[in-house]
Amino acid sequence: MIKKILVWVLAVFMAAAAMIYQRSTGPTYAYKGHLEHAGEKYKYELLRSQETTEGAKIELPYLEGVNYRASLHYKRYQTKDSVTRLDFQLDANKQLVAQLPVQPAAGKMEYFITGTMDGKEFNIPEQGEDGIVLRYKDPVSDYILVPHVLMMIVVILFGIRSGLSALFDPGSMRRWAVIAFSAMTLGGMILGPLVQKSAFGEYWTGFPFGGDFTDNKMLIMWAVWALALAIIGFKPKKKENISRAAVLIAAVVMTVVYLIPHSMGGSTLDYDQVDKGIDPKEAIETGVE
Repeated sequence: MIKKILVWVLAVFMAAAAMIYQRSTGPTYAYKGHLEHAGEKYKYELLRSQETTEGAKIELPYLEGVNYRASLHYKRYQTKDSVTRLDFQLDANKQLVAQLPVQPAAGKMEYFITGTMDGKEFNIPEQGEDGIVLRYKDPVSDYILVPHVLMMIVVILFGIRSGLSALFDPGSMRRWAVIAFSAMTLGGMILGPLVQKSAFGEYWTGFPFGGDFTDNKMLIMWAVWALALAIIGFKPKKKENISRAAVLIAAVVMTVVYLIPHSMGGSTLDYDQVDKGIDPKEAIETGVE
């Protein structure tokens, strides 16, 4: 009993660590940093993802009693557009705000910020670094998104638990493997494409139709677990070494997949095609950053 409890604790810890890492990295995670003035640090979180319902509001913290000005500089991503400058304005919540123009789904804006505090200049990002890239997406219904997210949490938790069972408690590994694979099929292979369709207009943009890392990661993970289940079957075998190895390999592959940042190589609007009159819905590419 104690061993099973410890295995569950380890599974929860590893699953939580993998999910936190994935959600705190990648191209849609907020760009975080801080401004410094008079020995104090003021945190900011700048958007890198926004729904197409309105232009993204870029916010900076307001410093009371400081001669403080800031400007937002932006252009469409991977274009030769001239850079537009927009001054930040103080809003009712005492935040400095500047709003990017809304774009079609998969459209990206590249931006950076310049400003002064009591005459001292600052740049976000620092001079010489690449600008911040923000991607627009269409809204996704909670009826699709919430079950998708919940199922993917079940996948990582029970997938890791199955892998640990292969090491320490092989009698239960089939049960957890079936749960993980079932959640993967529903959450990743069924609900995942529905999320993709709602956000960017296509059900599947991975192999063989595109280079979307997220779809391809899902396909690899699903295929490895399907193979593992085919090997282990539903009944224990006299010699479980091959079955245990299959489940352990599937769990390791899944964990590695979860450590790859989310939304890498995702849908990107090709503005060259849009400028030629192509419908934005037909001008989306994948596998580019």
